[in-house]
Amino acid sequence: MGERIMYDISSDFTGFTFWVATAVMLMGSLFFFMERSTVNKEWQTSLTVACLVCFVAFWHYMYMREVWEVTSIAGNASSPTELRYVDWLITVPLQIVEFYLIVAAVTAVSLSLFWKLLVGSLVMLLGGYMGEAGMLGENSAEVGFAIGIVGWAYVIWLIWAGDAAKAAAAAKNENLAMAFNGIKWIVTVGWIIYPIGYYMGYIAGDGTEVAGLNSLYNLADVVNKFLFGLVIWHAAMRDSGVSKA
Repeated sequence: MGERIMYDISSDFTGFTFWVATAVMLMGSLFFFMERSTVNKEWQTSLTVACLVCFVAFWHYMYMREVWEVTSIAGNASSPTELRYVDWLITVPLQIVEFYLIVAAVTAVSLSLFWKLLVGSLVMLLGGYMGEAGMLGENSAEVGFAIGIVGWAYVIWLIWAGDAAKAAAAAKNENLAMAFNGIKWIVTVGWIIYPIGYYMGYIAGDGTEVAGLNSLYNLADVVNKFLFGLVIWHAAMRDSGVSKA
């Protein structure tokens, strides 16, 4: 039998970010699950979704981390693109739908907003995946990037000036406004990391610089999933009279 090569995380920053993301997602899912019972029932669905987002991410990060470690040991570090997009296809629509859920927690809102947010997030993700996977022809990366940007821009419009923004403003609830504005900025500023990474990896580059791309995605997920849920939790606690901060 050949000598087994051990994986040394201390010499692999990208591998380290996979471990950090895995730990944070597990911590986040447990935290939001335990905290959901402390807030008013109107906010419990929002915290349940935050819990699911982190748990689904944790589950996928265990496998993505393993792919990275095994391929790194083999000397051909590979990006777990398919697994990452399976994760995003579940968690990102759930996060976008949170805009609808937190508004619905304090006021009546049309179900059409739910579907608009969901469709926008799916266009963004499917465009990106098909572009990275080379499914859109000769210029697949560029076409996929354009489709993804259109979906993202539509979501941005909805939460800044469209139906979601108008519904949140009409509710006239201080805690809703705090949560809505917080996650609005995360989706606008925090999520811009993903198209930047996509552009640098698949358009400006050739898709082979996988270490930097995965490090960027991993750290972005930590902020954009856990912090996203934390903002909603804080608003829920305030609105439930648990926190006066």
